[in-house]
Amino acid sequence: MSNREPHAATEPRQGWVMGMRGCETAAECRSERPGHGLHAMQARLATVAASKWVDAIVVSVDADGFATVAEFAGTDSHRVWHHDAFGGELAAGDPVALHALYSVLASGEQRFSVAQA
Repeated sequence: MSNREPHAATEPRQGWVMGMRGCETAAECRSERPGHGLHAMQARLATVAASKWVDAIVVSVDADGFATVAEFAGTDSHRVWHHDAFGGELAAGDPVALHALYSVLASGEQRFSVAQA
């Protein structure tokens, strides 16, 4: 029979409840959750599933990290979020590509992990 010892007390960690594990500031983010750092497998899968990219144009970008993009071929628009507000790399009118299946937004050579908002 084994001895049962109580669990050690845990310290509260701000942001963990919100799903922001490992992310207190954008510059120090280690999280690979949607809208944070781009995971290598996420980038690779988006590259392999090339037929799922949708060409779009940026309609608006908020300082809070939300961007609205409108598809070229159709009337659909998407609202996405990135914790670093896309590093200031996006502006209204910029052409982008959205991989909605693997949550990747491409702007030129830049790739961002995004969360569907």
